[in-house]
Amino acid sequence: MREITLSKAVNEAIAEEMRRDPTVFLLGEDVAEAGTPFKVLSGLVEEFGTERIIDTPISEPGFMGLAVGAAMTGSRPIVDLMFGDFLFLVMDQLCNQAAKTHYMSGGKLSVPLVLRTNLGATRRSAAQHSQSLHALVAHIPGLKVALPSSAYEAKGLMKTAIRDNNPVVIFEDKLMYNDKAPVPEEEYLIPFGVANIKREGSDITLVATSSMVQVAEKAAEILAAEGISAEVIDPRTIVPLDEETIVKSVRKTGRAIIIDEGHQSFGITGEIASRISEKAFYYLDGPVLRMGAMDVPVPFSPTLEDLTVPTPERVAENARRLMRGEVFDAA
Repeated sequence: MREITLSKAVNEAIAEEMRRDPTVFLLGEDVAEAGTPFKVLSGLVEEFGTERIIDTPISEPGFMGLAVGAAMTGSRPIVDLMFGDFLFLVMDQLCNQAAKTHYMSGGKLSVPLVLRTNLGATRRSAAQHSQSLHALVAHIPGLKVALPSSAYEAKGLMKTAIRDNNPVVIFEDKLMYNDKAPVPEEEYLIPFGVANIKREGSDITLVATSSMVQVAEKAAEILAAEGISAEVIDPRTIVPLDEETIVKSVRKTGRAIIIDEGHQSFGITGEIASRISEKAFYYLDGPVLRMGAMDVPVPFSPTLEDLTVPTPERVAENARRLMRGEVFDAA
């Protein structure tokens, strides 16, 4: 099977869906001639023209509102939000309009739009361009939220998102755009709410999202050399969440660490840990641990920034401590 970058996978997914469905169009800042700052969309405007690949003014609330209206009236817009940090600018259109229209219309209207954006620190982009804000939108009923962990997931989840009749927010880790992975040339879709067991194990479960899947896999390799068998699970989507696969794994291993790049407090790690505690409590041989980003604005200093997010070594050390039955500090 060929290997392509995550950037190429996203580009292919959008192009294929635009060829298949003439109601699909894309809009955002610098998406046409520039192909976005990360060059993910390069070449699309040459094929589909500026009527379907639309450069917008620097007005996130404006073009997000335009997309919501277009989706309500028969189109399938893809909104490109240059940085995930700009979510705060479109929260009314996304969370009060797109997420609620189907419910408030008694099912008569739907908003089939995709908001694609990014997350992730350690790119030296400082506090306003490095946040991982997926927990914010996961909190809102009516929205679906996907987090691809590789080029394979990026293409399959994007195609599914575009065909979904609900608003979907898909977050890509900006550090992974050049990462390669095997991606089939033939068409495929990845269904929402179906987790992927990346590595089977028997001693501890590592549930990780987005680029933290790679962190978990590296930690599992470290632990395997020490005789500890770690199972690695990629939920792929956090809304809907494949709770069944996660709980089944923890019931088998008896231990779990949840790893996510969003801030640890009130985030995805806490939600998944809570569900494990509710559904697998009597199978646990230790506390369910959470590992997220530090609860600080992302520093610009490279040395400080690297300290704020989970690493394979820290995941492995926490796994060792769980295996030894150590007591963790309340802090």
